[in-house]
Amino acid sequence: VVVFVDGDGSNVAAELPALVAPILSGEAEMVIGSRARKSDPGSLTFPQKFGNILAIRLLKVLYGMHYTDLGPFRAIEWDALERLQMADRNYGWTVEMQIKAAKLRVAVREIDVSNKARIAGRSKVAGTIKGVAGAGYKIIYTILKYR
Repeated sequence: VVVFVDGDGSNVAAELPALVAPILSGEAEMVIGSRARKSDPGSLTFPQKFGNILAIRLLKVLYGMHYTDLGPFRAIEWDALERLQMADRNYGWTVEMQIKAAKLRVAVREIDVSNKARIAGRSKVAGTIKGVAGAGYKIIYTILKYR
């Protein structure tokens, strides 16, 4: 099992067992930690919230997918990850993974996870107009690329 986690302290490491449990039990091949219901106030900026809502709505309209988040805290079986043949190396990776998982019928489950205000580093995205625009463009480009 491969786990993806932000290194800025916004993800809660104590939730790791719950994140991987559906994989270990055979219920899922990939688990997305959804920040939609348990984020601390102020842990996500307005552009992050807006962009996430826009992206998940586009995924629903264009692909019929029903996600609540593009959350970075996620786990996936190694074999499933290899099948996805991931290509994106920056802002589009979360949405690429979710699109490819749906297309390849990887069993995906979302679980609610906490999201805290970052305790380390500075955001390359949330803190600048250039970062927000670049990430937004890349996510929408990726959504349309696999259509």
